[in-house]
Amino acid sequence: MGQCWTRVECSIARTFKWIKPYSGFCKRPYKRRHVIGGKVCHINKLESWEEKLTEAKQDGKIAVVKFSASWCKPCKEIATPYRELADKYSSLVFLAVDVDEMAELSSSWEIKATPTFYFIRSGQPMDKLVGANKSELQKKIATIVDLASKM
Repeated sequence: MGQCWTRVECSIARTFKWIKPYSGFCKRPYKRRHVIGGKVCHINKLESWEEKLTEAKQDGKIAVVKFSASWCKPCKEIATPYRELADKYSSLVFLAVDVDEMAELSSSWEIKATPTFYFIRSGQPMDKLVGANKSELQKKIATIVDLASKM
């Protein structure tokens, strides 16, 4: 019997490393979690979702929510620009929801494609963006920040 080796990208150093997830036959695929960093809060429980939206509402902030999947290549490509935007705009709350982990929440927000970005104020959606278009995401966030500063 051989051993399974998986090539995994290390998101910190942007290098590839070979790891041995387990020995023997691969009876299940190796699942690598996408690391969320910076000021992006990963939501994996309904209580966390409600808590973060309540905090944003109390602070008068707009929440930017990225609904994505760990297997989705466009989601992985937009992850770094999303983290950079979170670091740049501290006046917003940035959240990330994995549609597979939070299937019930995702279906209640009618997520049909990944990534999908929602802009939420006071618990209500203001705007929505579907797809991993970096420039469009930057424009929408800049517009929302400008709109929020005028209110």
